[in-house]
Amino acid sequence: MKRLLTLALLVTGSGFSYAQSLSEKMAATVMDIWKDSLVFTPGKTVKWSYDQGVILEGIDGIWKRTANPEYFRYIQHSMDHYVDKEGNIASYKQEDFNIDNVKNGRSLITLYKVTGQEKYLKAANTLWEQLKKQPRTNEGGFWHKKVYPYQMWLDGLYMGEPFYAEYAALTKNDFVFDDIANQFIYMEKHARDPKTGLLYHGWDESKAQQWADKTTGNSPNFWGRAMGWYGMALVDVLDYFPAEHPKRKDLIDILTRLTAAIKSVQEVKSGLWYDVLDKPTGKGNYHEASAACMFVYTVSKGVRKGYLPASAFPIAQKGYAGINKEFIEVRGPGKVNLKGTVSVSGLGGNPYRDGSYEYYMREKVITNDPKGVGALILASNEMELAATPKTGKGVRVALDSYFNNEVHKEPATGNSEPFHYLWEERDNNGYDFLAQAFTQTGASLFTRHNAPDAANLKWTDIYLIVDPDTEKESPKPNFVEPAHTKAIADWVNAGGVLVLLGNDAGNAEFTHFNQLAETFGIHFNEDSKNKVTGSEFEMGAIAIPAGNPVFTSARKVYIKEFSSLRLSGTAKAALTHKGDVVAATAKYGKGTVIAVGDPWFYNEYVDGRKLPASFENYKAANDFAKWLVKQVAPKTK
Repeated sequence: MKRLLTLALLVTGSGFSYAQSLSEKMAATVMDIWKDSLVFTPGKTVKWSYDQGVILEGIDGIWKRTANPEYFRYIQHSMDHYVDKEGNIASYKQEDFNIDNVKNGRSLITLYKVTGQEKYLKAANTLWEQLKKQPRTNEGGFWHKKVYPYQMWLDGLYMGEPFYAEYAALTKNDFVFDDIANQFIYMEKHARDPKTGLLYHGWDESKAQQWADKTTGNSPNFWGRAMGWYGMALVDVLDYFPAEHPKRKDLIDILTRLTAAIKSVQEVKSGLWYDVLDKPTGKGNYHEASAACMFVYTVSKGVRKGYLPASAFPIAQKGYAGINKEFIEVRGPGKVNLKGTVSVSGLGGNPYRDGSYEYYMREKVITNDPKGVGALILASNEMELAATPKTGKGVRVALDSYFNNEVHKEPATGNSEPFHYLWEERDNNGYDFLAQAFTQTGASLFTRHNAPDAANLKWTDIYLIVDPDTEKESPKPNFVEPAHTKAIADWVNAGGVLVLLGNDAGNAEFTHFNQLAETFGIHFNEDSKNKVTGSEFEMGAIAIPAGNPVFTSARKVYIKEFSSLRLSGTAKAALTHKGDVVAATAKYGKGTVIAVGDPWFYNEYVDGRKLPASFENYKAANDFAKWLVKQVAPKTK
């Protein structure tokens, strides 16, 4: 009980404030009901359950959108309840070959990416090994479970494929993406009804099951949540699928067909979907919450990521309005309940589930089922992202990886891999949260690995150069040369927006970087200001006065050991501290330059895990991104 109380205080204690967004209210209920582990009961064995993975992925999304560290701590406490220091997973049995057990692997990858703790990677490796050995149909589709031979269920695509794709991307096992695509292709080929476009819940290759059609092998009905799992799997897998892979288009085409089918059975009046999708007038049929949440997530994320056209978004809007009207009830201050989720529906097993319409109607409908709750958090977070003003729509933001090109040995691959100030990097060194700030404006991001020149800068609106390498950091650093300076200056003069993020003395290359900066009247002084002793964070505090044109909402930030700036010409201070210039801007022709004497916006000081809540670095990062996209000339957006 003492441990439970301690964890409860960690989740609901100081620094956590209930926000008004639906995703955060639902998360607050989760963190109240399941303070430690989803299925933890004193005296009973903890069970490794896929339900928890759905919830934790939703909570991860809120953390990235809010930088509230309580969300990350909840994810870590939840997984640490199962994963020991050696990376063993409590109650997990690989020999069951249950694809449901792979689902939580994505939370393990998140924890590994953020913390670098190898126990999470070891646990994820175990799940990868399961997929390598998972029994398959004759053409190569994963069995749903060892006890369900020759069967593929729509559910299984969500349980296995997003982890399969994310792990493959992390470990550079690109050869498996063909296999990942095939799982969706096989499922659609066998389970899709050509008349309606809907997919049957399951398919039995052997046609031996009582529920299986003796000609097609399909189960009898179109179950809403099963199609929801399949849709969520598609949009999550596409996040990691190589852009140049020939089967990426196949997945997008499948998603497009699925979306059309979802739309065809969406009830016009309510915006919702029935549990058995094609029988709205069937006896006892009802609007089902988890399927609605999953469809909203699938479509809204598909539109946001460009997998679906904007014309599909009204499907999500109508569905989300229906969810709010029919399924949400107030639980208490800052909390809600989700009504209307069917607790479970399956095929076969003991007692035997025959997949009939009557069977689906017999399953219990409950409040705050974790599968529905997790899907609601995912859907709400997407809709809340969609509601953010898209002032950066059409803006292309490039992060340099030519002048800053440090590498280290990555345990996940055993190879030397780039690190430090990367968009996708989720540990302390990365810019994952800054990337989120940009994408919330609607901007698109990419990384520039080659030297800047007139040809490649032409396709860039905002260009970030961060802390160019020294000989200490890279054996053969790429210095800023006169040709680079000219190309960049010409691009800024034509309307480009340049961001120069330096570092303090001893941690940055100054000579060549200053040749570029001085073109715009800015000089990095090669000093180190605002030194901090240990965790005396107030030593690094900098106040931002109201009315600052760049940082419009942040008032107190943390910046330690920055290089001060010396200004000339049209350059002017954007932020000062104790007489030193911390940040400066300059107009140059039609373009804009901003410089800061520190990389500053990396995750360590933005994601909320390290700094006291009084510091507003996350707000500052969002202010920074919003200001930058506004500097882009309208004609280039």
